[in-house]
Amino acid sequence: MRSASTQQPSTERDKPPTGVAPTTALTALDRVPWGDIQDSTGSATAIPLLLNGIAWGDPDTARAALGDLRKRICQYGFVVEQATAATVPFLWELAQLPHVTCRAQIIRLLKCIADARQWESTAAAYPKLLNHRENPVVWERAARQAVRERRGDLPRLMADEDTEIARATTELARSLGV
Repeated sequence: MRSASTQQPSTERDKPPTGVAPTTALTALDRVPWGDIQDSTGSATAIPLLLNGIAWGDPDTARAALGDLRKRICQYGFVVEQATAATVPFLWELAQLPHVTCRAQIIRLLKCIADARQWESTAAAYPKLLNHRENPVVWERAARQAVRERRGDLPRLMADEDTEIARATTELARSLGV
């Protein structure tokens, strides 16, 4: 099992851009017990660093952080992890922040999570999977529910001036049956 990266981002990337108030859900990152939950690499302790990279990084940094985060919480675009549901509210917040440079990609990641059925499909063929202490079917359902809980944010994102964001949001809304 690979361990989570311990590399710290620069302090410049952790700071909000000038004129942007640090009043996002990211201020609640420390309320999640990241060290007690798992992503695809092991401990989910790197997730807050990646979310901060997405929130405050330049376009290349944000895109790279989102790519790494995707591998950790929705590997291959359809395999969710224990940490996915805890990460979803922060993704919703980031998708709504105008200064975040990869908002459409975040919305597409939310759609992948909403569509995830890998573990349920596997459990249908191998019901013993449901008897394991760590039940990935529960993780998958919790992740999908976390996406659905914030569907009230869809109209605002569908009305975004950026057509890529509006299109990605429309696709997410379709997946959620909205």
